[in-house]
Amino acid sequence: MEADLSDFNIDAPRWDQCTFLGRVKHFFNITDPRTVLVPERELDWAKVMVEQSRMGTVPPGTQVEQLFYAKKLYDSAFHPDTGHKMNVIGRMSFQVPGGMIITGFMLQFYRTMPAVIFWQWVNQSFNALVNYTNRNAASPTSVRQMAVSYITATTTAVATAVGMNMLTKRAPPLVGRWVPFAAVAAANCVNIPMMRQQELIQGICVKDRNHNEIGHSRRAAAIGITQVVISRITMAAPGMILLPVLMERLEKLRFVQRVRVLHAPLQVLLSGCFLIFMVPVACGLFPQQCELPVSYLEPELQDTIKAKYREPVPHVYFNKGL
Repeated sequence: MEADLSDFNIDAPRWDQCTFLGRVKHFFNITDPRTVLVPERELDWAKVMVEQSRMGTVPPGTQVEQLFYAKKLYDSAFHPDTGHKMNVIGRMSFQVPGGMIITGFMLQFYRTMPAVIFWQWVNQSFNALVNYTNRNAASPTSVRQMAVSYITATTTAVATAVGMNMLTKRAPPLVGRWVPFAAVAAANCVNIPMMRQQELIQGICVKDRNHNEIGHSRRAAAIGITQVVISRITMAAPGMILLPVLMERLEKLRFVQRVRVLHAPLQVLLSGCFLIFMVPVACGLFPQQCELPVSYLEPELQDTIKAKYREPVPHVYFNKGL
């Protein structure tokens, strides 16, 4: 018996996005690292299925689960604003494989200055690409702005790591192991706002509940970017804070001391275990489609809304990015 898809809305969230648990389930679905391995032709099929479902022209015999799977692939690989396919490394579904390798090596090679500089540079290069890929694409960013943002964020991370390494030389070994997290947290506070500075300068696109564009708000951009910074630091925190404690204890065991060559792979593996849970949890801290009271917007934008709509508009909505 064929499923009735006449009332099926493929853009309706599968889980309630007003609750934290619903958002976590949603991001567990679309940040699934296995989607990174899906062939290009299957991703293109997913986009076609999503577009056909929106127009109500899905092929006969299509099942609901097929549409859910297509939407999962679509959300994992295509930008929500532009509909364009995102580069693989910048996708949130690549956060686990990419982040576990970089985090593991940052935590392992923290003792020598060249290693600290190299791995902080690698991490910020990765973060810059992720931040650019997951920005609100309604605000274009020039090549010059991206270059300045990248250099500033990388310099901040390296300077923080190097400075704290020098300050903690006489501190207990565990304190030195926490230096990479301090550098990552500091750099995130610079990297994300810098890579998305155009949103702060020109404002982020805000819409009404029917998805009609109203205007651009700098205040909305500041809120969205602040939430993303908090999410990214939360994403890294458990692994980069707890893993050094765990490794400190493991390295005291005799059999672990005998296999020093496996210390780095072990940290990479354990970093992945943290990230596979923390990526969806951190992304789910705040709704991706933010709701903001009109009273918080810039006065001129409030006046525009009052002039455009006859009835009061309590809230506007915008994509904060990831």
